[in-house]
Amino acid sequence: MPYSYGVTARSQAAPDAVFAALTRASTWPSWSPIDAADVEDGDPGGRQRVGDTRIFRTGRNVARERIVELVTDRRFVYDNLGGPFRSYRGTVELTPLPEGGTDISWSAIFDPKLPLSGGFWRWYLTRFMQGMADGLAAYANGGTADA
Repeated sequence: MPYSYGVTARSQAAPDAVFAALTRASTWPSWSPIDAADVEDGDPGGRQRVGDTRIFRTGRNVARERIVELVTDRRFVYDNLGGPFRSYRGTVELTPLPEGGTDISWSAIFDPKLPLSGGFWRWYLTRFMQGMADGLAAYANGGTADA
């Protein structure tokens, strides 16, 4: 049975600044709880493209994520490859605000491998990803994230 979560944040930065942070793996440790980021067969400091697989390390945990869709300054979609999920597709939607800035909507649909763990993962991911969205918003503003 698939589960989902969704979180939001607001950045004073324009969508292009938010998108630039999302598509450069090297920025992620600056605005999130992630300790280290790399790109398989690529440069973590360069802008990633559809098909790139990024490797994120947080403590002893390692996550591999493949970028599956990019719409410049609007949408970033990725699949988590493995881990505790049969499937996991995350989507970050960026909406420009009329008064300037960007609404960030980060959501995912996932299916955990372990039966009966979906409620836990929804709770955990909602909290974790809210921190990610808030950190991204602050980083794009030119500030620092407290993550």
